[in-house]
Amino acid sequence: MVKTLYSKLALVLIGVIAVLGLGYLFLTVQTVRMHQQEVRQQLNRTLAENLAAKKPLFTDGKIDEAAIHDLFEFYMVVNPAIENYIIDPSGTILSYSAPPWKVQRIAVSMKPIHQLLEGTKALPILGDDPRDPEGQKVFSAASIVVDGKQEGYLYVVLGGEQYESIASLLQGSYMFRLSTWVIIASLVVGSGAGLILFNLITRRLTKLSTAMKHFDAEDSMHTAAFAEIDTTCKDEIGQLGASFQTMAERIAKQMRELEQTDTLRRELVANVSHDLRTPIASLQGYIETLLLKRDQLSDSEQRQYLEIAMKHSLTLASLVEQLFELAKLDAQIDPVHQEPFAMGDLVQDIIAKFTLSAEVAEVSIHAEIPRDLPLVTGDIALIERVFENLLENAIRHTPKQGSITVTLQRKESTISVTVGDNGCGIPESALPRIFDRFYQVDSTRTTSAHHGGLGLAIVKRILELHQQPILVESQPEQGTRFNFTLQVAPA
Repeated sequence: MVKTLYSKLALVLIGVIAVLGLGYLFLTVQTVRMHQQEVRQQLNRTLAENLAAKKPLFTDGKIDEAAIHDLFEFYMVVNPAIENYIIDPSGTILSYSAPPWKVQRIAVSMKPIHQLLEGTKALPILGDDPRDPEGQKVFSAASIVVDGKQEGYLYVVLGGEQYESIASLLQGSYMFRLSTWVIIASLVVGSGAGLILFNLITRRLTKLSTAMKHFDAEDSMHTAAFAEIDTTCKDEIGQLGASFQTMAERIAKQMRELEQTDTLRRELVANVSHDLRTPIASLQGYIETLLLKRDQLSDSEQRQYLEIAMKHSLTLASLVEQLFELAKLDAQIDPVHQEPFAMGDLVQDIIAKFTLSAEVAEVSIHAEIPRDLPLVTGDIALIERVFENLLENAIRHTPKQGSITVTLQRKESTISVTVGDNGCGIPESALPRIFDRFYQVDSTRTTSAHHGGLGLAIVKRILELHQQPILVESQPEQGTRFNFTLQVAPA
């Protein structure tokens, strides 16, 4: 029945208000009672002393019953709220103005009497009620001294039995009605205000709970359910909503990435199978031909078959090596060793390394390196691999008599590197995918020697480890330009 947070808070609020109302009622009654007792005792503190001074109550050391009777009768008529008692110095009741069957005590405690007479305790001071074995009431007391001798005390109960019955009736009627209305009003006003406030507070939690249910129910993990959540408020609920929204967006993003990764994985498996199967099948075919027709083939034909088999073997070895290299980069088995080095010197060394390959392809390589370039920070071995892959890619796609240019340029705190060629270029539709693994622009997927479609993927992964992007610009039949930057080494 009570399952929602709002219902639980409402019940707690009503219970707290009810307890506070009852506590207020109790404290009010007790406070009023104590105040009345204090006022009554303060006003009548010398009453017993005045009564004792009216007539001598002891004659020859004995109680004067006639004088006591007359005195008690007179003041009982004048003030029916008081009750008079004569007690000895030990507290034993000697005489009283009441029917014998109403007096339930034979003695009263003397301690309150001494406290009142000595003034050692704040009012009200309660003394024993002779008509109630367990009760106590405010009183007035006076010493009765005859010829310098302490004969006893006049003990006057200020709130007698008759007064208490009338006062209780009036007090009960008025206080009960007043307190009842106070409690009802407190419950209505407090509960109404509290329920409104709780509704305002829990409404955002309800929206958040509903959004989480919708998010959980959606197979596609849409985050539109969180659009109505107010995250501008910086309280705990606002922070919780913002956290849930961020979590939902992260989960949705991860789900999309998992879907993309699964798609790429399927493509990768298909591509690896294709690129491995082609050289393996060719290699196997030429080797089988040599084994089966060895005696029928001339030396030149055998050499040709062996050269073709060797070519496919090298292609297969290159592909496996690139796969292993990319796997190591993904797993970060070898950490990136950042160190300062001269980019210009590295470029010149790599160009010298590719001079022979460029001459064979009838392609020229040029470098544009400004003087006084600062050192850059990076893993020199990995950056060298980036240049190698980019130059291999450029040589492969640049026609004869074409040119390749490597340009270095200082840009504030970075060195910009551009590797451009005037080759066949890349179609615009293929640009977003050229860094995908095993992706080749040629739809026939023919592979040149030692090329498996992983070079640019390795370049991108190395630069990701350096926290640098790589950009590409290309137009068909006009060439391609790859650009990346490296941070200048601190001085």
